[in-house]
Amino acid sequence: MAFFTTSDERRIYFEDIGSGTPVLCLAGLTRNCRDFLFLAPHLSDMRMIAMDYRGRGRSDYDPDYMNYNIPRESQDVIELLDHLGLDRVNVIGTSRGGLIAMVLAASHPERLLSVVLNDVGPVLEPSGIAKIMGYVGKQPVSKTYDLAARALQHVMEPQFPGVSLARWQQQAEVQFNETRDGLTLCYDPALRTALLEQAAAGPAPDLWPLFEALRDIPTGLIRGKNSDVLGKDTLTEMHNRHPDLMSAEIPDRGHPPFLDEPQSIELIRKVLVNA
Repeated sequence: MAFFTTSDERRIYFEDIGSGTPVLCLAGLTRNCRDFLFLAPHLSDMRMIAMDYRGRGRSDYDPDYMNYNIPRESQDVIELLDHLGLDRVNVIGTSRGGLIAMVLAASHPERLLSVVLNDVGPVLEPSGIAKIMGYVGKQPVSKTYDLAARALQHVMEPQFPGVSLARWQQQAEVQFNETRDGLTLCYDPALRTALLEQAAAGPAPDLWPLFEALRDIPTGLIRGKNSDVLGKDTLTEMHNRHPDLMSAEIPDRGHPPFLDEPQSIELIRKVLVNA
């Protein structure tokens, strides 16, 4: 187990495994290092680094929940790289992690060797955001991993047809902690309050300039074919604005793909080779 302390005294958990090309893995909104459990065996020849954002996983919860925001989390990433003595890294960013990667491209492009965005872009589909807000910050109803796995399989089947119950069991173990009293969230429930108050503060910013900051950086995009967060029109426009963008659409996957699909692995390897 490894931790570092941020400039505002938050203790952040991270994992640093393997050797070779450094690949920094940035998780989704409510996720943590375990978000990349399924990818890790396919990058065993590389140095995989992952972190729990503040308020997630084993990192400190922030007493000021408004610090659960992308600029602060992006700064935490830079402070982790400084702590590790890494000048430049490849980044794989799932959902929220992809947004952080775009912020880094605009603010610290010199720190990025390449970026892979997992099912996220500069336009977030309202239906997908509404679905996410339907569960963020709410304690799970299921009392065991087995029950949670069955619930996940039922809810996610339209976007992830044919995914086995065993895989959803693994996913439940990634998303929740099991206690004697049942399952609990692996993150600070105040994240929901932060999102609601940030949304109420004003209209969402235009994210296209952040994406356009990736134009000189080798960039890949993975999209679940059934995604309700990254739309096809956005994918098309991303290619228009970043002519060298490499992309792959993953069949039978929604938001977000697990990253162990053959098409995902091929795309990730292709981007890393071009870095």
